[in-house]
Amino acid sequence: MFVPSFYREPDASWMVDLVRGNPLALAVTNGDPQEGPFATHLPVIFDPAADGGVEGGLPGATLLGHLNRANPHWSALQDGELLLLTFTGPHSYVSPTVYETTPAAPTWNFTAVHVRGVIEKITTIEETLEVVQATVSAYEGAFGNGWDMTASLDYFRKIVPAVGAFRLTVTKADGMFKLSQEQPGEVRERVRESFGQSGCTYRRETAALMSKLGG
Repeated sequence: MFVPSFYREPDASWMVDLVRGNPLALAVTNGDPQEGPFATHLPVIFDPAADGGVEGGLPGATLLGHLNRANPHWSALQDGELLLLTFTGPHSYVSPTVYETTPAAPTWNFTAVHVRGVIEKITTIEETLEVVQATVSAYEGAFGNGWDMTASLDYFRKIVPAVGAFRLTVTKADGMFKLSQEQPGEVRERVRESFGQSGCTYRRETAALMSKLGG
């Protein structure tokens, strides 16, 4: 991902937070010349059992993901190959009417993180089940209502043979936080205020990041 210097993440924690808060990744690997790349949307979490955590940023971190084994992408994945995971955070269109200046051009403010890493396919049913359970725990804690999966574990065991789980060791991460940094301060503030007053959740979340960056 091409990231101009003024759109780079202020510190490593921004990328970690974006991945945690927007964990539906697009996984991309090379395909054959006729069909082109494989691309699959799938849930990703940080491995709760990994040593070292993510205090130092994404490189070196371990991620867990899973997809349907019937997906041809699963069969195409090979241990030791590189996998690209892309995560998209808050974003919104910026109309020149907000700038209150002429000439001007519209743009799109957005946040994204691209993670590259080495893949290890998980082969056992029990370890795959652990990945599914860890994913449920992470998402219920962050986005759900505290659902207790205990009564559904037998059901999980029935469906998990159709699940392909993998572990990814991150080797490189790039973050782009395009939040009007190229604009004069007063114009950027008008964009932030416009987004903050919007009824659109994405716009308000983008405004919050703009405030964080400016703070």
